[in-house]
Amino acid sequence: MTVFDLAQKEKEVWELESLSQKEDFWSEPEKAGKIMRQIENGRETIAFWNGLRDEVASLEEMAKLAESEEDKELKAEIENKLAEIEEIFLKNEHLVFMNGKNDPSNAIVTIRSGAGGVDAQDFSEMLLRMYLRYAERKNYKTQITHDSRGEEAGIKSATFKVTGKYAYGYLKNEIGVHRLVRLSPFNADSLRQTSFASVEVLPEIADNAEVPIRDEEIRIDTYRSSGAGGQHVNKTDSAVRITHLATGIVVACQNERSQMQNKEEAMNMLRSKLYTLRKEEEEKAKRDLRGEYKSAEWGNQIRSYVLHPYKMVKDHRTKMETAQTEDVLDGDIEGFIEARLRS
Repeated sequence: MTVFDLAQKEKEVWELESLSQKEDFWSEPEKAGKIMRQIENGRETIAFWNGLRDEVASLEEMAKLAESEEDKELKAEIENKLAEIEEIFLKNEHLVFMNGKNDPSNAIVTIRSGAGGVDAQDFSEMLLRMYLRYAERKNYKTQITHDSRGEEAGIKSATFKVTGKYAYGYLKNEIGVHRLVRLSPFNADSLRQTSFASVEVLPEIADNAEVPIRDEEIRIDTYRSSGAGGQHVNKTDSAVRITHLATGIVVACQNERSQMQNKEEAMNMLRSKLYTLRKEEEEKAKRDLRGEYKSAEWGNQIRSYVLHPYKMVKDHRTKMETAQTEDVLDGDIEGFIEARLRS
């Protein structure tokens, strides 16, 4: 099904609305909340397409009348209406491209430094700031759940959650290897350095019914937090690390104040990773949710950020480029994401 299948979308929403009328619907609040969000998103999509269809039908009638009567004023009104329809479409364009089941979900983003040593760790921190600023521009909420600092500078890795409608639908377009070229601030001779970082984006799966995890399937370790997080940091074993025994997947959360909160966030991350793994196994490819895995090194980058000898950010998938490198690294990546959505 695609988002253009309006009849199917209406059927899906009707079925979910029928489900929400059952007496025991709210007996599982997490599951019920997710269904209600699906209903809301479905209604939004249906309203958009119905409204657009009505506008087009009205415009067709006006065009026939203007043609038969050669009415110049009516033709001018039609042109204005066309401009209005285009504006409506552009404002709701995300509904056209984001037809995936998890596109409306929150996103869990992990950045890992690749080849390039300290420069790669510094670049990873630059990307972290870029995405946090992008989320701020979109009025999304962000929360860093885990980070591993570099010994000299930057980060070895960081995981953060982005909360907001279609956060995953937008940010999944950032999945892949990113490449930075610049004069290294960590080299005494200021030599040009190329470094890499990888970005992973997962949809948040908070519903245990969708990805059930039994206690005997996991090992939970607690340890003392090392990052920012309030008065409990470095005083209590509030950080949580969860290992999924069958797959070896490890997730951790350390930046919440309590061990219970850290455990809840870590469990959500684990569900997201298991869900993605399951989809990859079903489809025999890493395309829809996570993209094909590529090591963070030469030849695999999706985007290059060149700060020397010239300034240019170029997306190698869409061929979009800009010389406004400072703006991009300050979170102005909407153009790259939209170009990827359209492609």
